[in-house]
Amino acid sequence: MNGHNDLIISVEFGSVWLPEAAYLIASLLFIIGLKQLSSPRTARSGNMIAGIGMVLALLGTFVLPHMGHFCAILIAIVIGTIPGWLLAKRVKMTAMPQMVSLFNGMGGACALFISLGEWLKGGGDGQSFPKLLGIVLGSVSFTGSLVAFGKLQGLISEKPFRWPLQKTINAILVLAILTSAGMSLADPLRGLLWIIVLAGAALLLGVLQVLPIGGADMPVVISVLNSCTGLAAAVTGFAMHNMSMIIAGTLVGAAGSLLTLLMCKAMNRSLAMVVFGSFGLTPKGASIAAQGDQTMREITAAECAIMLGYARKVIIVPGYGLAVAQGQHLVHELGEMLGKRGVEVKYAIHPVAGRMPGHMNVLLAEADVPYPKLLDMEEINPEFEQADAALIIGANDVVNPAARTDPGSPIYGMPILNADKAKNVIVIKRGRGAGFAGIENALFCNPKTHMLFGDAKNALQELITEVRAL
Repeated sequence: MNGHNDLIISVEFGSVWLPEAAYLIASLLFIIGLKQLSSPRTARSGNMIAGIGMVLALLGTFVLPHMGHFCAILIAIVIGTIPGWLLAKRVKMTAMPQMVSLFNGMGGACALFISLGEWLKGGGDGQSFPKLLGIVLGSVSFTGSLVAFGKLQGLISEKPFRWPLQKTINAILVLAILTSAGMSLADPLRGLLWIIVLAGAALLLGVLQVLPIGGADMPVVISVLNSCTGLAAAVTGFAMHNMSMIIAGTLVGAAGSLLTLLMCKAMNRSLAMVVFGSFGLTPKGASIAAQGDQTMREITAAECAIMLGYARKVIIVPGYGLAVAQGQHLVHELGEMLGKRGVEVKYAIHPVAGRMPGHMNVLLAEADVPYPKLLDMEEINPEFEQADAALIIGANDVVNPAARTDPGSPIYGMPILNADKAKNVIVIKRGRGAGFAGIENALFCNPKTHMLFGDAKNALQELITEVRAL
């Protein structure tokens, strides 16, 4: 009889100990994986280590005490795994920002539904506040990320805008969230009704808060929403007493928050201006157009090849237009070709170039551009004055000198790449219009700037052909 009791005790102890051990090891793997993501040389292995940690956390969940519905859980895993795998394998680099937004939104939805489920199980217990916070943060992250996805995918206008009473309506929604949260705690009998009001107001707030934001603020918005999802997962972990969710969510929330602050610093904008303002909306009377000479000087691919092929130093500035044209491999080929001719080639990376944090780094790394040649703004800016040519490919706002010279410009004070200080500037651009933020760029009319109009991929192919013929 004692042996039987000992067996029961050991089984019960194991059912409690095993998942906790799995969560602890998984959390350590998350931390190690995140650390290795900081270097291109270890990023792939870091991603694998973090993935193993997630698998371990899932396995630990299966051995939780009183765990059931295994068939339903397995079906849900399959339903999520198959489309997730296919999307990740087939996504183009151009669509990477919107995929990140979509997946981030799914994380927010998970936090929302888990917190709702935990509330229905025991709404008035000691973990009420984390559950309410999980519902709010998860809701805002879910709908906000879907709106960001729609903007990046072109389903919703990317242009920033304002509508009457915009801030007033958002303030009313925040008040509704606070009121319904308080009432759900004070009136347990009607708690479900107030929770529905809470979730509905938070879902609507996510839509209305992100909808007016556009232009160059989108990378920052994605980072903010990513942080919001991490915090939602963390507080949900508190409600469930799940150590792995707490640690993983905190890591994501902290990383997203730090990245947001760094990107705001790179744009010389406060987080409040990003969230409550609209980048690219110019105050009345502000100057957004270049003053003086408005002539863009066009150049042929052959002339451009001569300027690059016989230069001593060339700095390439990639932008979102390069990603859209999927010309990153041709950029690498051109850089290698110039290098063989004795030209020193470097790449200038602005923190907010592209549509998501690190977009240009990922784009060029995919094309096997040597990472040491990818230099951040602070490193590369002093070198522009010694460059014979700056080759700008699909970039606009991050090289706009109005940020330094025009107090009336919406981007005045934003740190930019000093491409205008190179001896010659070559711009590959699809057309003569303004950039993503809707701001005219005086650099394109600078006397030493030469415009090579056309799709970036086609223009680069012509350049490679002409350089090869030198």
